[in-house]
Amino acid sequence: MLYEEAEVNKSTRRGEALLHSPTHVAHRTSEKEPPPYGAQHRQDALWEAGGNDALPPLWHQFKASDVICYQDDTLIMVSPNRPLSGVRLDYPGHLVDPECEWHISPLGRSYFVNHNTRTTSWKKPKPERPAGSLTPECIIEGHSDCIWSLACLKASCNVMSASDDGSIRQWKRDGEPVGKPLESDGGGIGTMAVSPDETMAVCGSTDGRLRLLNIKEGSMIGDPWEGHDAAVRCLDWSPNAPEIASGSQDGTIRRWNPHTGRQIAPPIKTSHEWVYAVKYSPQGDKFISSGNGAIGVWSRDGKLLKEIKGHDNVATSLYWSKDGAHIFSASYDRTIRKWRAIDGKELVVLRGHTSPIRSFCLTPDERYIVSASYDYSIRIWDLKTNQAVGDPLLHDDEVFAVAMSPDGKYITSGGIDKKIYVWSLEAALERYHVGVPCALVFPYPFLMVLVV
Repeated sequence: MLYEEAEVNKSTRRGEALLHSPTHVAHRTSEKEPPPYGAQHRQDALWEAGGNDALPPLWHQFKASDVICYQDDTLIMVSPNRPLSGVRLDYPGHLVDPECEWHISPLGRSYFVNHNTRTTSWKKPKPERPAGSLTPECIIEGHSDCIWSLACLKASCNVMSASDDGSIRQWKRDGEPVGKPLESDGGGIGTMAVSPDETMAVCGSTDGRLRLLNIKEGSMIGDPWEGHDAAVRCLDWSPNAPEIASGSQDGTIRRWNPHTGRQIAPPIKTSHEWVYAVKYSPQGDKFISSGNGAIGVWSRDGKLLKEIKGHDNVATSLYWSKDGAHIFSASYDRTIRKWRAIDGKELVVLRGHTSPIRSFCLTPDERYIVSASYDYSIRIWDLKTNQAVGDPLLHDDEVFAVAMSPDGKYITSGGIDKKIYVWSLEAALERYHVGVPCALVFPYPFLMVLVV
């Protein structure tokens, strides 16, 4: 796998690295069953290729905020602890079942200990799916690796998906493929943005390059655009100018002319460490960015206008209201926040996800927010009541991407399980019930109302 997700303790942050995969050796096949419950292991590695001096098969390490992290590429799970037999690899809140622990077997395979049932399993724990919970209208399969970005086209109602398998695919809403997959030669694709007229899309890859594609013809246009020194994490297309903004793990924002593939201004060096999100205002006169630290508000010529502070962890996703009066953000701190754009005043905090939020979007009428989280769920939030709506929409693994159809009828979501889920918003709203409380923040520090 080319993408890592890590949440370490509060002294660091949850990080994602987009790296080229190292060469791995295969698992030894003599382990048919995981170690029994209560088994005690020495910390001597029995896997091939170096024992304790080498990582287990299908693992690699990377650095996030100066912290060394270790990833199981099979499960796309990251630990701040070096994988050794007998060492607990998860951290509080990491697994969806708090009674489970993550360990590694003497031969180098991840397994899970369930203290409730006093059993062990090779399979990662999943949340219990309540009886009668909403099921998707359609599940689309075809990618061979996790899905990182989704877009819904207005003209055709088709869905576009970008994956760690290095491909961009287009689908009809019922799951029928449209054309052939577009294969990138730059490794996994972590982000994608569609032009305002929906004729082109741009994608960013682990090799730090951008690629332009013709949506109708299903072909790449020209050569890759070079400039970033690390993987591209986010992209956005200006609403009223031939301009694309990209953010990268190299900590910079770069702006490009899509007709030439050349940068139109010097790169902006941010304080985000990694740039997770960049978004133009509806008027195109400014843009916002996020990552570690404050949300940055930038003028079109690249000057920092203000910083918006409030999140306790990395802000991963950003949106503007259509009138440009408000900014919305989602974070690894498990909250979604609404800010007044003119002065950065925090107005609303939505709480309910039990794990970091990776992505969110607004419905076309701006009545609802739809969010995707590592807690395996999609949640819908009513911006009139500032409360969760209905039950969570459940995946079988962590969810990385969510997009809304332009007609406001369907939600698409995707993540580690390599599938695209298509949900009916109407069906989800029919199950409406007052959900998770949220805090409404007023201009005076002593006024805070908890809505229940």
